[in-house]
Amino acid sequence: MFGRWLQELLSTRVGALLVSAGKKLPEIASGMGKAVREYKRATAEPEPLDGPPAQHTQQPVTDKAKKDGART
Repeated sequence: MFGRWLQELLSTRVGALLVSAGKKLPEIASGMGKAVREYKRATAEPEPLDGPPAQHTQQPVTDKAKKDGART
């Protein structure tokens, strides 16, 4: 559906970018490279947590809690 039309649109935009922003192209490419490197680094390394892991404790359900309708 979008095959030929989308390809022509993208090639026209790339051509216009090369013509109009010839001097800025190295800066744009550098910025894109930094963004890709940062994305890869962020997805590869998990962020360290600031504190100790939270302790999740479950409390047993008592007969009184069942009668009162309380949830744990």
